[in-house]
Amino acid sequence: MEKENIIYDNEIVATVIYAEEIEPGVHFYGKDKSTLQIGKQLRMKGEAIKPHKHLPVKVQREEILQEVLYIEKGKMKITFYTDEWEEIDSRVLNDGDMILLIKGGHGFEMLEETVMIEVKQGPYNPDSTRRFEGK
Repeated sequence: MEKENIIYDNEIVATVIYAEEIEPGVHFYGKDKSTLQIGKQLRMKGEAIKPHKHLPVKVQREEILQEVLYIEKGKMKITFYTDEWEEIDSRVLNDGDMILLIKGGHGFEMLEETVMIEVKQGPYNPDSTRRFEGK
């Protein structure tokens, strides 16, 4: 499994998980205490996951909302920014790649028609997003 951390000022701002063959089992990327967990699983035919449910967890902390993008089909460029809108770096994501956006700013350019799945924490609050008009 190939992953790449995008680092700025000694902190991870994003983790890119590139599409590729993975070993059987459960593979999580990122920190155990992160508010948004992302993982890939390869389960073998006949394998079972015991029935279960998730219990309520009380979380009392202020944290930046995170999101995951999965590129189902297509190609896009993502550019990463500091909180002051200085460009940090960029990457191109293709079919099957996914990214965990942890902090800082980001912008996207579709290089091909792209179908992506976005997962983020809710509920949506329009006041939790700041747009950079300079780009």
